[in-house]
Order: sequence, then structure tokens, then C-alpha cells
Amino acid sequence: MADEFDTGEPATMDRAELAAALHAHLAATEELPIDPTANRWLGEAQAAAADVADGSAPGAVVTKRARQVVRLLEGAGDLDNDDAVQHVGAALTIARELVERGEP
Repeated sequence: MADEFDTGEPATMDRAELAAALHAHLAATEELPIDPTANRWLGEAQAAAADVADGSAPGAVVTKRARQVVRLLEGAGDLDNDDAVQHVGAALTIARELVERGEP
């Protein structure tokens, strides 16, 4: 992955950084050649992440969107693209971190 995504260990990031990184990883999959069915799931996950990407959403909203992202990414199926797999894996890790933290 490009250096712009080397954001460090999610456990050391604050909620705003996590929300921004989550959206960045999902946005990075937009132009990649991905199975159309999986791409729809990723698009929905990206939309949920975009809702909280600026870091201003209340904690409950961030947690809810992160749960949605986890569910969508887990259901996306075969991405058939190594770059997409890396970004989705990173996004899933970040979303799970946000869910684990819950509301501040």
C-alpha cells in the first residue's frame, strides 16, 4: 500500500484519525478492478465510513457506522484484487477497533 496509508497501529490512533483512515482505505478501492458484487458491498461500506470521516460525528454514530462497515466488509466476498484485499483488510481492522472502543 502507498505511504499515505501507513498510519500506524490502530490501537494508538484517536477516533478521528481512525475514522479518516477507515474512509481513506475504502475510497482507495473505488478505481480498482473488483468483482461487481463485492464492489457494491464496498461502496456501501465507503458511504457509511464517509458519514464519520471528518471526525465530528458523535461517538454513538461512529460506533454504529463502524459496525455497519464491519458487517459489509465481512459480507463482501472475493475481491479478486490484491490491492483491494490489503485496503479492505486494513479498513476491517480499523472498523473493528472503532467498534471495540464503543462510545467515548
